[in-house]
Amino acid sequence: MEPYRLGLVAIRVHYFQLVAQLGSIRQAAQALNVAPSSVSRILRQLEDDLGLPLFERVRQRLKLTSAGEMMLYHARHSFTEFKRACNEINELHGLQRGTVSVATIESVSRGLMPEALEAFWRSYPGISVDIRVTSSQQTADAVAEGECDLGLVFDVHVPRNVRRIGMVSLPLGVVTKPSSRFADRVDLRISDLAGERVILSDASLTLGAWVEEAFGGTFVELNQRARTNSIGLMTDLAKRDLGTVLQTRVGIEQDIAEGSLRFLPLRDPRLQLRKLMLLSRPEKDLSHAASALGRLLGALLDRLREAT
Repeated sequence: MEPYRLGLVAIRVHYFQLVAQLGSIRQAAQALNVAPSSVSRILRQLEDDLGLPLFERVRQRLKLTSAGEMMLYHARHSFTEFKRACNEINELHGLQRGTVSVATIESVSRGLMPEALEAFWRSYPGISVDIRVTSSQQTADAVAEGECDLGLVFDVHVPRNVRRIGMVSLPLGVVTKPSSRFADRVDLRISDLAGERVILSDASLTLGAWVEEAFGGTFVELNQRARTNSIGLMTDLAKRDLGTVLQTRVGIEQDIAEGSLRFLPLRDPRLQLRKLMLLSRPEKDLSHAASALGRLLGALLDRLREAT
């Protein structure tokens, strides 16, 4: 059970944390299913009682003041401790209850995560799993700040207070229909992409920056047809043969198994492998259930390494 639902976290603190996370009263109100005026009134009451503003408006978004940053730090710490206590109490009573929180990138949410959850719920059917799909950097930050127990990311610097409990190195490749002009190939070189209509990920994904850096030192110019922050859309465009998609094989495992897509790795000494990492909060802060889900995800990364 979540600390907020148990009444362990004050409604004003809960609203404050959500506005700080989303940077918008309107978005927080939508998530809470309440009127924006209610959120504004509660925040104003909190600021009046504290005697200092917690937010300032910068470019149509709310940014924390120094007082707000201090409040958020302590609020998150308290929430994390309450959540840990709830999980430990559930385990003390031998109950199959509690919540595990996971942040992940979109590609993992399309294949590895559903498979891990299917196995997890066979052993822990009463455990709720909160899953946040976001960017790699935001995922790492969520684990570092205690908002999530586990995180799956590509190519980010691991914060000091976060454990890396699993990793697999994966090649970048081309995702294409089996009937494409590359149908008879088992792998490709960078030069094979000259003149191709390429669909790229944008700068919000680490994949976008990684591709630009990787091809920046080559003489091959990518003919960009589209740019998006959605791995799902990139996959659908590849299925319609509307462009050449560059990504790893993570997230298209089922499509490859069904034969609707092929993955052709790019073999070139100038291209480094991408690192898919499984991150975790400190072991002492994890519930038994969170540790179990972490082990399942780690085993899937090991299997992915063997298949690469």
